Amino acid sequence: MNFLVTGGAGFIGSHVCEHLLQDGHSVWAFDDLNDFYDPALKRRNLEEVKGSRFPFKFVQGELTDRTALAGLFASAKFDQVIHLAARAGVRPSLAEPALYQRVNVEGTVHLLEAARNHGVRKLILASSSSVYGVNAKVPFSESDPIFSPISPYAASKLACEALGHVYHHVYGMDIVMLRLFTVYGPRQRPDLAIHKFARLIRDGLPVPVFGDGATARDYTYITDTIQGILACTRLEFGYEIFNLGESQTVKLIDLIRLLEEVLGKQARLDWQPNQPGDVPITYADISKARAVLGYRPVVKIEEGMVRFVAWFRKH
Repeated sequence: MNFLVTGGAGFIGSHVCEHLLQDGHSVWAFDDLNDFYDPALKRRNLEEVKGSRFPFKFVQGELTDRTALAGLFASAKFDQVIHLAARAGVRPSLAEPALYQRVNVEGTVHLLEAARNHGVRKLILASSSSVYGVNAKVPFSESDPIFSPISPYAASKLACEALGHVYHHVYGMDIVMLRLFTVYGPRQRPDLAIHKFARLIRDGLPVPVFGDGATARDYTYITDTIQGILACTRLEFGYEIFNLGESQTVKLIDLIRLLEEVLGKQARLDWQPNQPGDVPITYADISKARAVLGYRPVVKIEEGMVRFVAWFRKH
């Protein structure tokens, strides 16, 4: 099949491209290579993906450019689209809410329209655990109410879920929304906690700890997330939402202690106040993904951290 992967030069996107190619598909990666973090890292991701013997093409462009998207869809007949491109991050969205609305929401509309106009029926879109907001009920279930996002990023992802439902309901498109929990592993963005903390501990620099260190996240190793994404490419749903997480939580301070152990170096902790937009916990109920997708996360945080640090030291 022919797949379009938006955000294909990024952390998750490059792994998706790589696995699709390994499964014998043809893949187009679409990415704007913006400077949210060093574009050279994204280009390195692309170089690692290009080693496959199957057709792979990279197209640089922006989601907000309708002409570029129309030309891309006209150039190839895509069977499926995996939409991972977005302005990411809760805290950066607080500083630039209009940018997050424009890229994540308007850009997703442009993509959906391009797909509809060129007869692409199936799209898999990345949502986020952040749509759950401050959810008193744990673990988070796909049926939980999600009307209280607490960051512009979360609000943009909530809007994308609503748009996905509209395009299914009105135009009959097959839409899957994946609420991704905190994904980590090789090629992880340098601004994300595990990568950032590893770098700071290695360099002997202070590690910022917001609040009392008790905030907890559902850290999910990249290969487990990819397993769930690929399972969605093989089925039809109409419109469906799935959590993809590890379904276990790790407190921030325990994460830092585990990194210290694997790196063999003690962290210098810099205690700071709670950050606006941060939720106290993310915790995925994955029973639906298990039942429908056969989703089975297998990499525990202890093993995943060893794998990540091995990659971190190599690169």
